[in-house]
Amino acid sequence: MPSRAKKKEPPTSTTLSAKDLDLLFKLQHADPHSVLGMHPQGEGVLVRVFRPEAKSVSILLEGDGERALSLSHPSGLFEVFLADKKEIPPYRVKVKYPGEKVFTYWDPYAFWPTLGDLDLHLSGEGNHEKLHEKMGAHYRECQGVEGFSFAVWAPGAKGVSVVGDFNGWDGRLHPMRRLGGSGIWEIFIPELTQGMNYKYELRTDQGRLMKADPYAFATEKPPLTASVVFQSKYQFQDQEWMENRGKTDMLRQPISVYELHLESWRKVPEEDNRPLTYREMAAQLAEYILELGFTHVEFMPVMEHPFGGSWGYQVSSYFAPTARFGTPDDFKYLVDFLHQQGIGVILDWVPAHFPKDEFALGRFDGTALYEHLDPRQGEHPDWGTYVFNFGRNEVRNFLLSNALFWLSEYHVDGLRLDAVASMLYLDYSRQEGEWVPNKFGGNENLEAISFLKKLNEVVYANQPGVLMIAEESTSWAGVSRPTYTGGLGFGFKWNMGWMHDTLHYFSRDPIYRRYDHHNLTFGFLYAWTENFILPISHDEVVHGKASLVDKMPGDRWQKFAGLRSLFGYMWAHPGKKLLFMGCEFAQFAEWNHNQSLDWHLTQWADHWRMQNLIKDLNQLLKDHPALYEADVEHTGFQWVDGNNVDDNIVAFLRIAPSTGKQILVVGNFSPVIRHGYRVGVPKQGYYREMMNTDSHLYGGSNFGNNGGVTSENVPCHGLSFSAVVSLPPLAVVWFEVP
Repeated sequence: MPSRAKKKEPPTSTTLSAKDLDLLFKLQHADPHSVLGMHPQGEGVLVRVFRPEAKSVSILLEGDGERALSLSHPSGLFEVFLADKKEIPPYRVKVKYPGEKVFTYWDPYAFWPTLGDLDLHLSGEGNHEKLHEKMGAHYRECQGVEGFSFAVWAPGAKGVSVVGDFNGWDGRLHPMRRLGGSGIWEIFIPELTQGMNYKYELRTDQGRLMKADPYAFATEKPPLTASVVFQSKYQFQDQEWMENRGKTDMLRQPISVYELHLESWRKVPEEDNRPLTYREMAAQLAEYILELGFTHVEFMPVMEHPFGGSWGYQVSSYFAPTARFGTPDDFKYLVDFLHQQGIGVILDWVPAHFPKDEFALGRFDGTALYEHLDPRQGEHPDWGTYVFNFGRNEVRNFLLSNALFWLSEYHVDGLRLDAVASMLYLDYSRQEGEWVPNKFGGNENLEAISFLKKLNEVVYANQPGVLMIAEESTSWAGVSRPTYTGGLGFGFKWNMGWMHDTLHYFSRDPIYRRYDHHNLTFGFLYAWTENFILPISHDEVVHGKASLVDKMPGDRWQKFAGLRSLFGYMWAHPGKKLLFMGCEFAQFAEWNHNQSLDWHLTQWADHWRMQNLIKDLNQLLKDHPALYEADVEHTGFQWVDGNNVDDNIVAFLRIAPSTGKQILVVGNFSPVIRHGYRVGVPKQGYYREMMNTDSHLYGGSNFGNNGGVTSENVPCHGLSFSAVVSLPPLAVVWFEVP
């Protein structure tokens, strides 16, 4: 049998080793800069360019004309040896393709790395507080040439390229170099312009992956998924606000937060009900917030997310505001505008989990990089998402840098961390056998606890005056206590227990409320164990739970009266306030993220009068330190009557320790007028009625005390004096203590 002729290999003239060639052509070379670009060799300089399918390649040397390169390998490797040069500055490459298409560009393989050894060291430790200034795509001027640098962490990848509009999405044209053992891949690409789309093409054991940049500062508008090269040009004008922020003790300030969902707050009916853009929203939202008197807005997550139905809680690009409503600079404009109107901005932030979309963080380099591999640790059964691996330094650094990024780059005044309980407990929403105990056999996630403590320490050290808020739904001790006392270090915690107890009480028919009186009073047993925010959030008005006004029992009048009494009680209760959009005008329908709020309702008296109540409550909150100065300590509160179960009445004092000023709060949560109710008071004198939720101004029956009452020298409720008051039905009345 005749022997088969051996296939003749094409001729090559390159000096590269067979191994280097193999890795380069497979796009798996860990350091393509070591073989491409300019390299001193003997008495001259060797230049290599890899341009598959090119007809010819030359380099353009400043002041020294054009030098042609020879094809040294048929796969597209071109070389030239410049015997008359010992070194050359960055140079341009001229490439001619079949059809006489000619391109010229600065050779990206002629530039030094844009990350230094200190960057790599701090990142590996998890201590690089400004890692967002190095990772991702950044405009830079390197060796006199403008362009964008790219850096991505992908230790499990065999090779990584930047692909995008600028190179025809061809991974052969811009392979990156791996910086030592850091797992970070980097390249500087000259002459890129803002607005170009890009991704990372990774070669892994699982094949080729196309991933969005975890550190991207801008993205395409969903459902498109590419990252976008972006350089901010925005100049903030909120210097006065930022200076004051760092000097303010927020624990002793009046805080009332308006929580809103960007897409469904208000839409433009004339344009197919599209949502407002960031810039359109700025003036409208500021005017509304100022009118109602809220101190802060809290945006449900603005970070880019692929599925609108997640309300933003399944984040795919942690450093990019969603492109649904404009550019990153447009969002900066919104924050800046609100600040200039004296309104603070809080963002929901989601470090607990992230979605499994193929283009995003999940299995980023073909391995469980940002998440745990074991689904008992790495997946959330409730949400079908991945859990961050808080024990990995680079993951901790990613999240730490992200938090600081929003607070510094966007001037945001606070972060509300979503689902903190799911971070703290290894067995969160898991059955026996579905979770892995910690090294001590317990269910505490020690790595997550360590991360949260460090996060809060670093944030408060870098950004004094901001709000770090935990949505934590369990009785975990010390959430808002300093880390040096064993706490987690948050500034505030959502009081989920108060929310559930209070809504349970107010949703009950008054005839049965005597059996649930403890729901009103129990919260005072732990009211100062944490720095609490009282939240009536989006989660309480969706998924069949009914809107806030529709939770109230009774006929229409009773529903509105019940809601007014809830607000009067809430604003008098110790703790900062948070109210979800639509509740302030008693929207009857549940919140629907696909639709605008029912603003048409505000033409009707019951609804705009509810807005009047919120407006007046917010103004009283700001005007009277007794209502906020000691929110987080027991010296700001004193019971007067907490045990009147049969009459559905509570009475208490709010106190400003700095001045001794007091406010008497009496709530009648039955539908019956209480004539001649004697209530203990701390002093003699005239008690002005400063708030009555039954006022006709708010849609009530206007029953009250004709402006106030005078105390009598009759002891009551353990106090030396008392006053006889009339209590309207389903109402809360505040009196100013003389």
